[in-house]
Amino acid sequence: MTDLNRRDFLSFALSSSVVAGLSGSAFAAAEAPGLTFGPAKTFSFDALKEEAGALAAAPWQDGRSPHGEILEQIDYDAFQKIRFRKDHALWADGKGGAPVQFFHLGRYFQEPVLMHVVENGEAREVLYRPDYFDLPEDHPARGLPDNIGFSGFRLHEPSQKTDWLAFLGASYFRSSGALNQYGLSARGLAIDTALPKPEEFPRFSRIWLERVEGEPDRVLVYALLDSPGITGAYRFDCARGDGPVMDVSSWLYPRKTVERLGVAPLTSMYWYSETNRKQAVDWRPEIHDSDGLAIWMGNGERLWRPLNNPPETVTNAFMDERPRGFGLLQRDRDFDHYQDDGVFYERRPSAWIEPVNEWASGQVQLVEIPTDDEIHDNIVMYWVPDAPVEPGKPLQFDYRLYWTADEPFPAELGRVMATYTGTGGIPGQPRPENTTRFVVDYRGGEVGALERGDAEPVVDLSRGKVTLADAHPVVGQPGLYRAFFDARIEGTDPVDMRMYVKGGDDRALTETWLYQYFPNRDDVRGGA
Repeated sequence: MTDLNRRDFLSFALSSSVVAGLSGSAFAAAEAPGLTFGPAKTFSFDALKEEAGALAAAPWQDGRSPHGEILEQIDYDAFQKIRFRKDHALWADGKGGAPVQFFHLGRYFQEPVLMHVVENGEAREVLYRPDYFDLPEDHPARGLPDNIGFSGFRLHEPSQKTDWLAFLGASYFRSSGALNQYGLSARGLAIDTALPKPEEFPRFSRIWLERVEGEPDRVLVYALLDSPGITGAYRFDCARGDGPVMDVSSWLYPRKTVERLGVAPLTSMYWYSETNRKQAVDWRPEIHDSDGLAIWMGNGERLWRPLNNPPETVTNAFMDERPRGFGLLQRDRDFDHYQDDGVFYERRPSAWIEPVNEWASGQVQLVEIPTDDEIHDNIVMYWVPDAPVEPGKPLQFDYRLYWTADEPFPAELGRVMATYTGTGGIPGQPRPENTTRFVVDYRGGEVGALERGDAEPVVDLSRGKVTLADAHPVVGQPGLYRAFFDARIEGTDPVDMRMYVKGGDDRALTETWLYQYFPNRDDVRGGA
């Protein structure tokens, strides 16, 4: 992300809101090499929570930058020409903490964020100066005032060649994960997503950064969230490690009744994969940042739901109590399945949410939006609590967010590795009408040691008839196990499908595969 490629930049930008604010601040003389800071003020997370609660009692202020006419000129190409000077990076003194560079404002990021640094219980604002950035002589940013502010920040590796964490746009943030490649994004909060009214995009209006002595790969990030519906205080304890982990504490203070509150939201992109090959208009075999939703239910059941690029926006809800974890994953790690040596989809991180405090009854919601290009983040996932969200009733959600190559707590079961669809029936015989075959491949757990006849699939459809269901090890592919069935389906309404493989003792040997099938678009019809 040192240089945002066009695909990642547009994905980040188009999924961000332009509901933003600009606050003034007093400028002070330079108090440290490279950066200028405001006066010191006492800071604590408890004080931030109090401020968020007080803010919720006041009317919302739309403080979008008044310099939009100039910012509109800073498009992708112009934004790429803005270079933050490395000698002005925060914590470039080598005393701990990854060096921090700040993002400029632009067409897609018009929400100024007040940035602060915390040390010994005191916070100082990092004051914007145009000389922090290298700008071409004719760049439109030169026409902006000296108090324009920043749009976000990023943390670099000590080598200064790459970065592993970025906050940019509304309440969006993301990590390059264990495989050092950006992909899906997280958000502080989602409000009224996929409802028949405009979605509300909360923003982080102020951010505080604190390094941890003796731990250069760890940083504390505090953020004040603001929106017409909710204010919030956030604390992110971010550790680099082999795969970044963030301990998140969020305190929410509703300004008004919120119809749909999305906690710990993740936003990703899914265009097509081996599952929906007929949508592959691009030359690359697969294009997606994530290929499935995984849920570890409160009762211990493991679910895997392959993602869809549906014909219309679809929201699915998975009811649960005290969920153990859930996330959007990229399980397919084979370069040959993507053939893209520019953006490396096989390296895109998986993101896993592990609730820390008790999350009572609610539901994981998955929103899938039609897309015809890879620049659009068309997948959203979040937790919706059953408890009403009303003014005067603060909410707290603590969770751990993993940016990994795989889920951190894999099931001791066969896990879904691929889902295929095609014409039903038996090759060489007349193909039955309105019949589609569904094939699911598994690895892991006990399925790698199964022989023919040891297990069978258990299939349920919301409508339609199941025929030719079977399961067996894949010949010549050690450890790979396959289950399949044919479904005869009349009409065009979506069909919800559920399958797992059970052994002779009726135990589930695989996670539960869920799928939503759209016969009007996906069906491969045979003929008698």
